[in-house]
Amino acid sequence: MAQAPREILQTLVEGFNKLGNGRKIGLIVGVAGLIAVLVVLSFFIGAPQYRVLFANVSEKDGGAIIAQLSQMNIPYRIAEGGGAILVPSDVVYKTRLTLASQGLPKGGGVGFELMEGQKFGASQFQEQVNFQRALEGELARTIRSLQEVQDARVHLAVPRPTVFVRENQKPSASVLVTVYPGRILEPVQVAGIVHLIASSVPELSPRQVTVVDQGGNLLSGPGEDTGVTGLDRAQLKYLRSVEDGISRKIEAILKPMTGPDNVRAQVAATLDFSEVEQTSETYRPNSDPKDQAIRSQQVAESNSQTPQPPQGVPGALSNTPPGAASAPLVAGNAANQGNGPPPMATSTQKDTKTNFEVDKTIRHTKGEVGGVKRLSVAVLVNHKKVIDGETAKLVPFDEKEMAQITNLVREAMGFDKDRGDSLNVVNAAFRIGDDEQVAFWKNPANIPYAIEGAKWLLVGTLALAFLLVIRSGVRDIVKLGQPPEPATAGAGADGGTGTVPGEGGTAGGGEGGGVAGAEASESEVTSAEETEYERNLRLMRELARDNPRLVAQIIKNWVSNDE
Repeated sequence: MAQAPREILQTLVEGFNKLGNGRKIGLIVGVAGLIAVLVVLSFFIGAPQYRVLFANVSEKDGGAIIAQLSQMNIPYRIAEGGGAILVPSDVVYKTRLTLASQGLPKGGGVGFELMEGQKFGASQFQEQVNFQRALEGELARTIRSLQEVQDARVHLAVPRPTVFVRENQKPSASVLVTVYPGRILEPVQVAGIVHLIASSVPELSPRQVTVVDQGGNLLSGPGEDTGVTGLDRAQLKYLRSVEDGISRKIEAILKPMTGPDNVRAQVAATLDFSEVEQTSETYRPNSDPKDQAIRSQQVAESNSQTPQPPQGVPGALSNTPPGAASAPLVAGNAANQGNGPPPMATSTQKDTKTNFEVDKTIRHTKGEVGGVKRLSVAVLVNHKKVIDGETAKLVPFDEKEMAQITNLVREAMGFDKDRGDSLNVVNAAFRIGDDEQVAFWKNPANIPYAIEGAKWLLVGTLALAFLLVIRSGVRDIVKLGQPPEPATAGAGADGGTGTVPGEGGTAGGGEGGGVAGAEASESEVTSAEETEYERNLRLMRELARDNPRLVAQIIKNWVSNDE
């Protein structure tokens, strides 16, 4: 047993020496490549994995962080052109907490920590400037916390207070944001930044806040999303809601008839967002006073008495002055007495003034904002499915069914011919394919995993290839290094059955032993002959493929010799 390893090694050496030069070189390259793969694999496994400590840091903060990491004896790497700092994954969180306790990173600006180092004897102006700088820094930090914002700077223009009301000015603010490449700020996010700044500064109106990106594009305008003036985004949102609502109505009313996912509707609406106010005052002709309402009425009545002039036949009696007044004994005889008072003339005057209400109509009309001026609707209906025996096929709708579908769409959309609405209903077969999915390599979140997987796949592929080369070489070495098997005892020198004729019997210890030895030798010779036959057959095939003219000449000679 002690000689077994030495014999195995000697067998491998002898087999290796019997290999051709090409096989020797291939085996050596395979062994060297496998060793290299194992070394690289051990390096990958043993090397520490680095993770991002801080990203998108400024140069000043990056220098301070690197200096602090050097003092803490923590290895680090710099990536993304100096914008990211990486440390071993097992110390990421501890390092962040340690640097945060030292105020790193500062974020490219100072906040209210500026107020902690106030010097004794600072003037009021210096205190005001430091407070404004601190407020600007805090607002910039808050804006940088948004996912789309890489950096931000805030400038506040706060006027000095004054006792004169006419000279009092309102504060204003301007914001410069740097957005990550490939990202944009949505209008809602811009409005959020505007209201964030306006809510942080006293008496600052949202209309006095301006937001600009790194390209100089104005992201906010006066009255943007403030509800004061300008409703462009609100109008667009309302337009989309009207179109989507009509589309849903059309699809909902047709689904019971066509089936789900068999109808598509698109609506293009034209809305009128103009604000119109109109006031009209109308007077009708005069009507019957009996039917009119009395507004006011004035009645003036006056009575007056004046003596009547002398009356009767001129003469002595008419010119006789009246006598002394005396009370008549009989009232009825007073008129007959000539010496009574002269009769008095009574006059009555009555004035009536009546004012009737004026029959007028005042109408104040305010036009509808966002009213529909015109609708254009396009509807696509899939063919209906018909079961024919055991198979199902799609056939188009007939004219009657299409007329019904068109009428349903008209009612659902509120079709108005006078308004200029248009409708187009088409019946066609749908070509529905698989939904387009985002490829794995197009997703930015999967790129690190893909790179890591590609590394391990490459290492595994190389290791497997080298193992196969080494396995094939070792197999050939073992096969060539084995000693030849000894000849069978029952086999003769002439390759016969091993029987030697003699007097009265057989050689080899009897008939049974000679027959067994002959059978064993015959099976081994047959196996060897089959192997040799296959090898000769393979050589002949290669020769016929490489030099078919020579093979044809040989076969021709064989045929001529047989004859």
